[in-house]
Amino acid sequence: MRLKILLPTEVFLETEAAKIVAEAVNGSFALLPRHIDFAAALAPGILSFTSLSGKEEFFALDEGVLVKQGGEVQISTRRAIRGPDLGALRRSVEEEFEVLDDREKKARSVLAKLEADFVRRFYDWGKNA
Repeated sequence: MRLKILLPTEVFLETEAAKIVAEAVNGSFALLPRHIDFAAALAPGILSFTSLSGKEEFFALDEGVLVKQGGEVQISTRRAIRGPDLGALRRSVEEEFEVLDDREKKARSVLAKLEADFVRRFYDWGKNA
């Protein structure tokens, strides 16, 4: 099967796979080359695939959509992280969440300042009207 993982800005991965295991919102499933065409809403979790040489690779995916049509499997997701093994993948995901937490804290701080400024200006406008 031809596996493609698509992110909003790039093709993250394009390779041949003998087997794909993913997590949908209603449970895990496996795909083999001769399975029927299939579509699933993916839950955030682990995707693994076995290459044609028998090597297993792991990815952490955000929620997304998987579509198998014929010999092609396309996955569309917002974020994907590749890891050589589950331990390394876990560390990479934790680091990514730390970066996202910092960004989220900064965004919330800026939003709180904007809200406070809006309320202050609205209050001042009401006093002068």
